[in-house]
Amino acid sequence: MAEKTTQPGYFGEFGGSFIPEILSATFAELRAAYGDARKDPSFWEEYKQLMSTYSGRPTPLTYAENLTQHFGGAHIYIKREDLNHTGAHKANNVIGQGLLMKRMGKTRVIAETGAGQHGVATATMAAKFGFDCTIYMGEVDVRRQRPNVFWMERLGATVIPVTDGTRTLKDAINEAFRDWVTNMDDTHYALGTACGPHPFPEMVTWFQSLIGEEARAQILEERGTLPAAVYACVGGGSNAMGVFSGFLDDAEVELVGVEAGGHGLSTGLHAARLASDDATVGVAQGYKTFFLQDSDGQMRETHSVAAGLDYVGVSPILSNLSENGRVRFEAASDAEVIDALSLTIEKEGLIPALESSHGFVQAFKDAPKLSKDDAILINQSGRGDKDIFTVADAFDDPKWRQFIQEKAAEYAARGDDSNVD
Repeated sequence: MAEKTTQPGYFGEFGGSFIPEILSATFAELRAAYGDARKDPSFWEEYKQLMSTYSGRPTPLTYAENLTQHFGGAHIYIKREDLNHTGAHKANNVIGQGLLMKRMGKTRVIAETGAGQHGVATATMAAKFGFDCTIYMGEVDVRRQRPNVFWMERLGATVIPVTDGTRTLKDAINEAFRDWVTNMDDTHYALGTACGPHPFPEMVTWFQSLIGEEARAQILEERGTLPAAVYACVGGGSNAMGVFSGFLDDAEVELVGVEAGGHGLSTGLHAARLASDDATVGVAQGYKTFFLQDSDGQMRETHSVAAGLDYVGVSPILSNLSENGRVRFEAASDAEVIDALSLTIEKEGLIPALESSHGFVQAFKDAPKLSKDDAILINQSGRGDKDIFTVADAFDDPKWRQFIQEKAAEYAARGDDSNVD
């Protein structure tokens, strides 16, 4: 874990719990339930058992032999969180928070989502445990992640498009907090990443630490040595903190977080907080960290081809790890991400999510510079089928375009345009 101060919920100067007075009792209840769970071995045993039988853990470690030969440097291994139930690492967090909800007697769950994977995971957890579920999602993300919206609704969740601000992840988080303020008694907010007020950054990291725990044991079993470097994409930071957790105490393992470079750092249209000079320290959405904000503290517009990385802030734990030099941060542009995704599909038959593909970009840059005796590990945090619309558009696939046009024509012929964005 990152350096903690004596003040609860802080990692160096970052973190805290800047919340309205009306939420104080709710957060006190959550902190108490989380603290009790941390002290109760039976909670973690129940959690791991459920993740095993319901979510398919442990997820495997895949040796990318063809990519290794292609780059000619370090051996490349991929941690397969895409094979976790619902197709991403998000299930780890929501199942854990669902068990906490049962302890607290909550019956309704709300969540925010950008890429939709957290929304699908939360809706799945709600169906499993019998909770009512409402998902807030920026209107822009609703359009570009329509397949995930479809599954959320089939799972019984109410999906509310958010039309404020930039209509992306930041705005969905704001709406979820507004809901929570008015429905505290029966509702839990299952925040999806390692951000927000204490205890969320620490709590989400705890549930995601399964990734790093497994990955460390798997690479040691496979090779007998630790990897030279571990790579993960970074939006809020939950998958990165999950996999990094297993290696934080291993000084010889470099940890590399890859943020959204968007159209390029020089354009300002990106979501790189720690890999650029554009972010400054501020307080928003209940915590202190680096935000992309102007001189007046107003949040700037962000951009990423990957909806799950399109966020103005970053985990306070990662901000601290960046400041003390434990994690190196890089940025991958949209164009680089599409190229890395295409190469991974071609060489390995794997289809990582656009978010995950950011980690692949930097790993591919570094692998040829390392020795053939070295190994590196990439966290494939999610699968790419959710990105079919965005990826097909980026590839300018004529058959896909024809398919969309034909489906639109079918709806039009039936006089029904309600399902066509």
